[in-house]
Amino acid sequence: MRSFREPEAVQPSAFLGPSALETGSTMNAPTATTPYDRQTSDYGTLLAEVRRARLLDRSGFAYLPRGIAISAMLIAGLAAFLFLGNSWWQLAIASYFAVAFTQLGFLGHDAGHQQIFRSKRRNDRLGLLLSNLGVGLSYGWWVDKHNRHHRHPNEVGSDPDVQRNVLAWTPSQADSQRGPLRFVARHQAAFFFPLLLLEAWNLHVGSVRTLLVRPRERLVEIALLTVHAGGCLALLLVVLSPLKALAFVAVQQSLFGLYLGCSFAPNHKGMQILEGASAADFLRRQVLTSRNVTGGRATAAMLGGLNYQIEHHLFPSMPSHNLRRCQPLVKAFCAAHDVAYCETSLIESYARVLRYLHGVRPVERLLPLPSGADA
Repeated sequence: MRSFREPEAVQPSAFLGPSALETGSTMNAPTATTPYDRQTSDYGTLLAEVRRARLLDRSGFAYLPRGIAISAMLIAGLAAFLFLGNSWWQLAIASYFAVAFTQLGFLGHDAGHQQIFRSKRRNDRLGLLLSNLGVGLSYGWWVDKHNRHHRHPNEVGSDPDVQRNVLAWTPSQADSQRGPLRFVARHQAAFFFPLLLLEAWNLHVGSVRTLLVRPRERLVEIALLTVHAGGCLALLLVVLSPLKALAFVAVQQSLFGLYLGCSFAPNHKGMQILEGASAADFLRRQVLTSRNVTGGRATAAMLGGLNYQIEHHLFPSMPSHNLRRCQPLVKAFCAAHDVAYCETSLIESYARVLRYLHGVRPVERLLPLPSGADA
């Protein structure tokens, strides 16, 4: 199947807006500036509307209230941690820090997409601090992985988020699982939320493995990750006993992964899966594989603006606080061009994810009948 590419006479920047081809680009993400495949007709018209509304304009000052709120969360949590001392009540603080880390991660996500400042350098520097130093994940590794997802959402073989691992996203993936993973593939819906408790650990492993491939090229990231890990462990062991410190880390990281997974899962899981090169143009490829979550400002705050996933995928460098204002333009445009626009509640989105996973399972092969048995 063929994919659409831009006409040679058209410059990509004319369609993507300010720095959008470099959305989330960083020194460790060579794929970040690879041009998207797309038709220009429909998307160019929508982009013109969005530009006229100035929804792609970026300013660090617009993110200041959010930055202050997250900083206040972290300071309040640290104060409570020091006040409680060596107590098992610290597990409640661990749960609190899982929420704070996720909110910090959402801010790092926006920096990775170049949503905060006009300057790529400033966005990347802030992203390094928020990701490596703040939550302990490699900014360069995550940006590269996330950019590949944005270019090929739900496309098997190109989107790392639908590659076969513990979970399978297509029947063929499920059928290729072996051993214990085949058992998991038969009961994916039941395993989904428990497995999210391991997601933060999985992200940490991916970060470290990537950084160790060419460590001399990633000294800044390694240094910041080392400061994060060393500083957190030192603080825990100064205040808590080793057993309580271990329990604190286990609870905080497990709930951190659960919160992250529950925030990202509604966006694409259970939506259209693309196998092979898709003939759909850019706008349809992004809209038909994405799902929005209703709920207004409260849901947007809880999910870091990712509930407006369709708008985010169409305009990755748009500041997240503008996605709500962009939604009416996109919905009207999709309705006028007969493009299905999926929007549902948070609970219903989880139900759809589980129903989809329940339907993706290995083919059960019948055992041969014993010799001489009746047919």
